[in-house]
Formats: sequence, C-alpha cells, structure tokens
Amino acid sequence: MTTVLTTIESGVATLTLNRPEQGNTIDMALAHDLRAAAQAVSANAAVRCVMLTGLGRMFCAGGDIGAFADAGDAAGAFIRKLADTLHEAVLILAGMDKPLIAAVNGPAAGAGLSLAAAADIVIASEAAHFTAAYTAIGLTPDGGMSWLLPRLVGLRTAQEMILTNRRVSAAEAVSLGLITRIVSADELAGEVQKLAIGLAGGPTAAFGDVRRLLAASSTSALADQLDREARTIAAAADGPEGREGVAAFLARRRPSFHPD
Repeated sequence: MTTVLTTIESGVATLTLNRPEQGNTIDMALAHDLRAAAQAVSANAAVRCVMLTGLGRMFCAGGDIGAFADAGDAAGAFIRKLADTLHEAVLILAGMDKPLIAAVNGPAAGAGLSLAAAADIVIASEAAHFTAAYTAIGLTPDGGMSWLLPRLVGLRTAQEMILTNRRVSAAEAVSLGLITRIVSADELAGEVQKLAIGLAGGPTAAFGDVRRLLAASSTSALADQLDREARTIAAAADGPEGREGVAAFLARRRPSFHPD
C-alpha cells in the first residue's frame, strides 16, 4: 500500500499522506513515496495545480520517532537518509511551475509544519494547530523549516516557535502569516478544491515565474530583483500565456490559458 495517494482531476493533483494510524508521520517509505509522487505530478503537463493533505485526523505529525529508535546506533545515518529523501521531495514541490496548496486538515508538527509552510497557499481546518516539535526530543529542524519559517513569520517568532515548541493555534497562525486562512472542517475539502480548480485554469508558466521571483526576493538586492522582474515579464509577454491574456483583456473576455 502506498503511503502517499495521488488523484488527478480537472488539472488538480491531490497528494494525500496515507498513514492515518501513525498520524501520517514520515518514515522512509513515505519519504520515498512523496518524492516519487512529487516527481510524477511535476512532470505531468496535465497537472496545473497540486494540493497536499493528510488522511484522517492529522495533517502530519512529523518524523516517525519509532523508526528513529529502531535504527539504534545507526540513527544518525538513518535520519540523514530520511531527511535527504524528504528534502528532494520538498525541492521538487517548491521548484515546479504548478502552485502548491496545503489543505491542513489537523495538527501539523515537525516536518509536517515544514510541508505546510512550503505551500504557496495554506488553508487550514479549525482543528489544525502547529508545533515545531524538534527540540522537544533533542533534534533540530528539517524539511526546510529553518529557511521557511523566518520568511513567513519573522526571525523572532521563528526563534520562539522552534526553541520553545509552543503550540500555535490555527487562528494565531493566520495572524502570524504562517497560513492563509481558516475554514471549518466540513468546508475544507470544498474550499480547497474550488481554489485549486481556479488556479489550474490560470497561467501555469507565469505562476512558476512568480514562485521563483518570490523565492529569490528576500536574498536579492533591489536592483537585481528589478532586473529579474523585467526579464521575466518580458519573456512572459512573448509567451503564449501573455499573448492570450492581453488579447482576452482587449476583447473583454475571459482568457483561455489551457485550450483543450
């Protein structure tokens, strides 16, 4: 049984973490399955938006601590391999053109928080809460948390969250900028699906350029970022999406970025 379920409908790929009895914790099988699923949806031209969620009560409770313990004296080597595999999946999801939505159906801790933070848009159930968790068991962050969290909530809040493992409610996560918005548990699937279908109908290449521009912005000088923006918008204007968007605007019609 695969630990990551993949469904594709209306241009939207849904990746569902599938270890509900274990809180969707990340063991080696799930890390490999997530990497494979990320590679597949990234390469699939029929997929124009990706949604990540968890099956059951939790979104993802982080790494499988039982597997860490089972590794015994080889725990360091095991965790290094696990983290490297997970990080390959994160890089694929972060680097693809398709927007990534996280539908956080429940608690997200450790690497689960990292996966949620990696998304472009994060919609959470009222039942969700967020905890860094690593230092509670004497470990340090992975999954990109130390890069993502300060960019989302600021260094000072990231320090507090990681050092103290304070639980952050869904409501507070919105106010901090960690997630986009909250919906009721009953509304989560429908709200995320509506958003995903809308994004799947959008200009995928432009979305990919936007993702890369935003990722580069915090470490670029203003002059460099302005140059990058100028080159990117010029290339977009020469591309099929830019041409269709301008033509649709002038004709006062909705653009068709993906005529099938």
